[in-house]
Amino acid sequence: MGIMGGKRGVVTGVLNDRSYAWFIAKQILEAGGECIYTFLPDEKGKMERRVRGAIKKLGDEDPWLTPCNVSQDEDFNTVFDKVASDFGSIDFIVHAIAFADRQFLQPGKFHQTTRQAWNQALEISAYSLLAMGQRAPDVMPDGGSIISMSYYGGEKVVPGYNVMGVAKAALEHTARYLAFELGEKNIRVNTISGGPLRTLAASAVGGISEMFENQERKSSLRRNIKGEEAGKTAAYLLSDLASGVTGETIHVDAGYSIVGV
Repeated sequence: MGIMGGKRGVVTGVLNDRSYAWFIAKQILEAGGECIYTFLPDEKGKMERRVRGAIKKLGDEDPWLTPCNVSQDEDFNTVFDKVASDFGSIDFIVHAIAFADRQFLQPGKFHQTTRQAWNQALEISAYSLLAMGQRAPDVMPDGGSIISMSYYGGEKVVPGYNVMGVAKAALEHTARYLAFELGEKNIRVNTISGGPLRTLAASAVGGISEMFENQERKSSLRRNIKGEEAGKTAAYLLSDLASGVTGETIHVDAGYSIVGV
């Protein structure tokens, strides 16, 4: 039995087989865990079909999959009520959700960010973690683990990352506050700051090609990371191997974040 044997939890943010959430789910499954999933609903059902297709590549032909628009409290309530009804309790939550209006994700455009774009980015990318943390104790009566995904642009200026960087900074500190308050319930909260991957979200960031080039040229390992590497760290943080780790931001970026200009 692997390190995730006997553990079940919610994975959000699977879009395709190149997304961080997909690699995390893959490692959880390989380590003996069970994943249940959410997706962003749309009128034509395109997103559900896309997510089902990605999960199928993980070997799950009939996954537990339910819609969740993270900008709606009613959706959160419905999802967590359904989780409690169908499973009673869970052991982990993977928060791998982020969004910002791509017209403001261009070098030199941060100062033009509108109030609407700012609020939308922080609501979807950061407040959604808090919303999950609010509901976690009801489905984690014996404790558990929550992880979220961040990027170095939440710590330092990365031209083009812009308002998403602000949202990631809020996300990382939200994780720390949740870790402090949920600790008495034996719920751990950590963040993985991953290197850039060629995901749908990354494609919206202006200057992304330069980010990849800088990663390969300046990181300690002189390369980009693989999705599996973030997935392995996630499995560790979600398992009992990390039972004493909470409130941390762990960099899985081939050592890019330790190097000065």
